[in-house]
Amino acid sequence: MILTKKISRFFSVVLFAAMLLPAITACAGDGDNAKDQEVHWISFEMLEQKMKEQPRKVLVDVYTSWCGWCKVMDKKTYSNPQVIQYINEHFYAVKFDAEQKEPVKFIGQTWEYDASKKSNRLAAELLQGRLSYPTTVIMGQDLKSVNPIPGYLEVPQMEMILKYIGGDKDKTVTWDDWQKDFKAEWQ
Repeated sequence: MILTKKISRFFSVVLFAAMLLPAITACAGDGDNAKDQEVHWISFEMLEQKMKEQPRKVLVDVYTSWCGWCKVMDKKTYSNPQVIQYINEHFYAVKFDAEQKEPVKFIGQTWEYDASKKSNRLAAELLQGRLSYPTTVIMGQDLKSVNPIPGYLEVPQMEMILKYIGGDKDKTVTWDDWQKDFKAEWQ
């Protein structure tokens, strides 16, 4: 009787483990799936290399370590699966601390920290002198056309901007018309 209970308990544990294994395997996934669950952030130096191989539009998240809304945007917007997928497919993404003290080499220049502005000079250039955080900067494939979009962007706002610029709608539709007719799909 005791042996039967032990055998029965053993098979119950084995059966439970067998049922749990597919779920554990699916959650763990391989390295590629885990990597696709986050934005592929790169440095400005790497951006220049990638642009030589395959030009794309660029999204720059300009933030600071003390910015509360920057953290909220990371947690709510940049963690959204649809946002992640769209950015990774259509843009190169750079996460840039505006107050970074280390020099940044980009487009043939070295951008230093400016103590009077408490920011890196590249941040001031990208934000066109309006230091506000967070700011999402969209750059064209030429790396010259720069569109800073200040403030916290919720998923529907980010979707509208990404699809407008990433989908090249900006070449055929005015922003006002796009906003008027746009229907958000991402949650």
